[in-house]
Amino acid sequence: MIDHIKVEDIMFLDIETVPQEAGFDDVSPELQELWDKKSQFFRKDDELPEDVYQRAGIYAEFGKIVCISVGVLSHKDGQEKFRVKSFASHDEIALLSEFAQMLNGFTKDPKKNLCGHNVKEFDIPFIARRMLIHGVKLPAIIDVAGKKPWEVKFIDTLDLWKFGDYKHYTSLNLLTTIFNIPSPKDDIDGSQVASVYYEEKDLDRIARYCEKDVFATAQLLLKFKGMPILPQEAFEHVG
Repeated sequence: MIDHIKVEDIMFLDIETVPQEAGFDDVSPELQELWDKKSQFFRKDDELPEDVYQRAGIYAEFGKIVCISVGVLSHKDGQEKFRVKSFASHDEIALLSEFAQMLNGFTKDPKKNLCGHNVKEFDIPFIARRMLIHGVKLPAIIDVAGKKPWEVKFIDTLDLWKFGDYKHYTSLNLLTTIFNIPSPKDDIDGSQVASVYYEEKDLDRIARYCEKDVFATAQLLLKFKGMPILPQEAFEHVG
């Protein structure tokens, strides 16, 4: 599976997002009205827009990014290392600008690719939309408008697992379980990120959670390629 791509030429990524405001009452009247219209498509008959505002974090128009974690495989001192870095901040513009600068540097080499779980449907579109909103110039690798499918340098582990089945969604947690990969879900899960952010204000905890998902995604791709997974001690956080 994707044997033509070397794992050393892949940057693995994951993002964590939250609603733009801590609560619905903090949202501007204009966006409250627009959220009302948006949420009509999924909220129950007895639910109000404010009842489902916690879901705003999955929409780029109503949410924001608080962490982007990335990881690459490298050889260090004769051993394989998985080096991970996080861009986590309350300042989304600064976060996106720093990430864009790093990504531009990494992808100067045309062989480089991005990989994530559901990255085509969620992470990369979310990043691109938030960059446009803030006026951050899109790195060429995620500026896919007008590109042919084979020119898009995204590897999606969910897409690989589908084998062409457009209806099938499988979580990263389920795949790591069936492939006997140590689970990244040993602290919080995605549904708790907003409360950790707004109530605990603990960006470091969110970043650690995000980094574990990045490592798990890399391990999953190694399994897909028939390669051995990395030991936990291969994980290396870089500042």
